[in-house]
Amino acid sequence: MFGYIIINKAEMKFKDFDLYHSYYCGLCSVLKEKYGKRGQMTLSYDMTFLLLLLTGLYEPEVQKGKARCIAHPLEKHVTSINEYTGYVADMNIMLSYYKCKDDWQDEKKYSKRLFAKLLESKNRKIQERYEEKAKIIAENLEQIYRSEQEDENNIDKMAGYFGEIMGQIFMYQDDIWKDNLYHIGFYLGKFIYLMDAYEDIEEDIKKNNYNPFIKTWRQPDFDEKCRNILTMMMAECSKEFEKLPIIEYTDILRNILYSGVWCRYELVRAKRSEKSKEK
Repeated sequence: MFGYIIINKAEMKFKDFDLYHSYYCGLCSVLKEKYGKRGQMTLSYDMTFLLLLLTGLYEPEVQKGKARCIAHPLEKHVTSINEYTGYVADMNIMLSYYKCKDDWQDEKKYSKRLFAKLLESKNRKIQERYEEKAKIIAENLEQIYRSEQEDENNIDKMAGYFGEIMGQIFMYQDDIWKDNLYHIGFYLGKFIYLMDAYEDIEEDIKKNNYNPFIKTWRQPDFDEKCRNILTMMMAECSKEFEKLPIIEYTDILRNILYSGVWCRYELVRAKRSEKSKEK
C-alpha cells in the first residue's frame, strides 16, 4: 500500500521539487543512521508527505546537509532534517514491517517474510517507544486480516481500519491540531486502501485473493463509482488540511493532495482502457 501519496512532478516548480527531494533524502539519511541499510530500503514517498506536513505545521529548525544514498552512491544530495524526521522514520519502519507480514499472509511471498524477520527487532523497539499508538495500529491490522478471512464486503468498514492506522500515525502529539492531523491521516488512509484495492482487483481475482471490490467489479459503472468514492476521501482529507495554519510548503503539499495522489489512478485507468481496446 505504498506509492500513492506522491507529487505530480510535471505540475511542480523546480525549486519546490528540489525542496521536496531534500526532505526525501533527509528521511533516507535518518533511516540509514537509525536502522542501517535495511531501514533505507523501506523509504517511501508516502511518509515524505507526512514529514513535510508536520514541518509546515510546527515550523521546527531545519538542518541542511549533504549525503549519498543507495540509489545514487556517487553523487551527494541536499538533505533537510528536523526533529520530526526521526518520528517519521520510525513510522516508516513500522508500516513496512506490517506490509511485509501482510504480503506473506496474503500471497506467501518468502522474500517479504524474510524482510519482516529482518525488521522485527527494530519494530519491537519502536512499539515500545510508541506503546499506545502501536497497540491501536496492531489491533486494526488484525481487524483487517480477520475481516478479509470472513470475506467482508463492507468497503467503508474495511477502508476505515486502515484509515484508523494512518490517523494514529499522522496524529503526532496531543495538542490543538491533533484532530485535524488525525482526520487527514484517516481519510488519506481510506484513500490508500481503496486505491490499492482498485489497482489490484484483476490480479486479486486471478490469484483468488481478497478484494473488497470483487462483487462490484463487473458493474458497468464500476470505474465511475470508484472515482467518486476516492474523490470523497480526498475532499475530506483536503478540507482538514486547509484548516491548518501552514505557510511554508503549501504549494508542495497541495500539489500532492490535489494532483499527485491521482497520478497512479490515471495510470491504472489508462492501462485498463488500453487492455479493453485490445480485446
